[in-house]
Order: sequence, then structure tokens, then C-alpha cells
Amino acid sequence: MPETRMNAAVSASLREKTPARPLWVTIEGINGVGKTTAARAVAARLGERCLLLDEITDQVRNTLTGRVISVLAARDPVCLRTGHPVAETLALLALKIREAELLIGLPVTPEVVIEDRGVDTVAVYQAAILCEQVPDADPAHVVRHILATMSPWLPRPDATVLLTGDFQLCIQRFADRIERTLTPQDARVIEQADALYAGLAAAEPGRYTVIDTAGQPAAAIADVVGTIVQDLAEQREGYRAA
Repeated sequence: MPETRMNAAVSASLREKTPARPLWVTIEGINGVGKTTAARAVAARLGERCLLLDEITDQVRNTLTGRVISVLAARDPVCLRTGHPVAETLALLALKIREAELLIGLPVTPEVVIEDRGVDTVAVYQAAILCEQVPDADPAHVVRHILATMSPWLPRPDATVLLTGDFQLCIQRFADRIERTLTPQDARVIEQADALYAGLAAAEPGRYTVIDTAGQPAAAIADVVGTIVQDLAEQREGYRAA
């Protein structure tokens, strides 16, 4: 068998033995914009085809992830600042890698993974926090560096839906939900994250879809996100069939 044909046969055999990677969609946006509501609604709509990855800060405390988050949140439950932002960043990145690795052991590979906050969240929020301590640093450069650091460990998602909205309304909604008043420093971090998300979306239009939630009910936002995910899943299935 010629080498090129043999390589093609080996590749085909490996594809048959390796489970297809599910369509991976992350839902991003600042605190209070409605990510979790949308993610859960879309996952419910897709049913057994879908696996929902909850935001790591929402995971139960008796897991490794929950215990790490509890430590990070002990001093600052809003932005998870302990005073060691580099260590915090590495810890959060490690949790995202671990989350993806746990999917390998699933008995059935889901067709779609909906992730409530992906690695982009770690990049934009930690860049905002790190740059508070180094005012001359460029937050956008730090975001790119964090994402590049993760590239060998975790592929970028297939698609990212970025929810945007009225900033003041979002942070007020967030403050009401956690029943605490945000400090000016907290608000600055979230505002910087908002700007950094916009920069990522502009730099990666093929991956990002931006949805403005202002003035729209949660159900309408969930319907829009659900339609986007459904279309992506159908395109992926069509591509595989071809």
C-alpha cells in the first residue's frame, strides 16, 4: 500500500475509535447579564443531547472545584481575589482543564456541551485584576497571553455567545442576587472585563456571536441562544455526514 494511502487508512481507523468531540459552546458576559439563565434554558431545550457545565463558582462545595473556589472567595467573593493574582489565575485555569478532562470518562459523549463561562472568563477577569497591580500593563495583551498559555492544554470552544447589556443594570442585578453592595474596585474590574470581552469578540468574529440583552426578557434571550446552538449543531452534523 502506498504510504499516503496507508496514512489515510490509519487516520480513518483512529477516527472510528476516537469519540467525536462534541460541539462546544460557551456563554460569556459580565456578572448579571443573564448567562446562567440562558445556559440552563438552552440545555433544557436540547435535552439528553446536551451536557451543561455549570459556572465553576456555582459548583457544590464538597467537590475539589468547590473547595478551591471557597478558598479563593474567602476574602473577596465577588472577584476571587486573595492578593496573589498570578496564583489565582493558574488555579482557575487548572480548574477549567480539569473540567474538560472529566468529560473523557463519560459513558456517552454528548453531542453538545454548553459551558456557562469558559476560559475567556478567566482571561478577561484575571487580566483586569492583574493590571490593577501593574498600571502600565496592557490588559488586552494579558488576555491574549493567558489564552495562548491555555492553547496547548485546552482547545478554544467551537463557538462563544457573548451576552451584553446595560452595565449599571447588570451590576445592580448581580449585587441584588448576591445580597451585597459592590465596591468601586469590584465595579471597575467588571467594567474592564466588559471592555475586554468586546475586544475578544472584535478580534474573533468567527467564534463570537454578540447578543444585546437590553430590554429583552430572559425567555427571548434563551430562544435566540438556543436557535444559534441548534443551527451550529445541524451544520456540524451536516459537515460530518458529508
